[in-house]
Amino acid sequence: MTGVAKRARASVLVTENAGVARVTLDRPERHNTFDDTLVGALTETFERLSLASNVRAVILDAKGRSFSAGADLEWMKQMAGQSRAENEADARRMATLLHVLDTLPKPTLVLVQGAAFGAGVGLVAACDIALAAEGANFCFSEVRLGLIPAVISPYVLRGIGRRAARRYFLSAERFDAAEAYRLGLVHAVVPANALEATGREIAEGLLANGPQAVAAAKTLIAEVAGREVDAAMMEHTARRLAEIRSGREGREGIAAFLEKRRPSWIKGVRRR
Repeated sequence: MTGVAKRARASVLVTENAGVARVTLDRPERHNTFDDTLVGALTETFERLSLASNVRAVILDAKGRSFSAGADLEWMKQMAGQSRAENEADARRMATLLHVLDTLPKPTLVLVQGAAFGAGVGLVAACDIALAAEGANFCFSEVRLGLIPAVISPYVLRGIGRRAARRYFLSAERFDAAEAYRLGLVHAVVPANALEATGREIAEGLLANGPQAVAAAKTLIAEVAGREVDAAMMEHTARRLAEIRSGREGREGIAAFLEKRRPSWIKGVRRR
């Protein structure tokens, strides 16, 4: 494929092409389970992509039968033998990874196949758009190991709500893609053989949108969600709209629409 740049670090493969960066979990023999190396590699990758001006959207996927089966048990065994302070530092690294992914100023799209357990579900919940293959299955398995899904909980509860979390966090039941859709964890369920094509189609659609507007819209959601609609909120949202409407990208988008042409952030022919 022309115009493709590839980077590999530890258990992560990154491919960049035409404004889209694909981040692939690359531990298929371990069901893409998390260890300190994978956490570090993903954090470093997402931090770099957040600053990459040539990247407009990020796709997160995984090799093999599983998206991610959660924490690597050998790693967990090692951490169980460490001190409380060492365990806290390790947990903070995972929390940092999820925060970096959640606040990435580019739209993120996750493609889930097979098992997504524990921290793997955290990645799904921290992405903007989530697609699951029909055969995908999910589980908050931590309590089976005498643990809790602590660092992923803010992102998961935001997606599935408190009531559903009270069932699935406590029961460690597996649930299928249809249930994940019903709960709001994923946005769509597609046949396994259509997962890749559907993801590409959505990514291409994201590239048609103003990159500054997309970043601002993502920030807006975080600023507005769950807040009271009072005078301060009304003033804040009015300022945010005025700011972007009077900016260069806003002016270009409106002009392109009125002139029936593609805006400058889309390369190609005039719009019909």
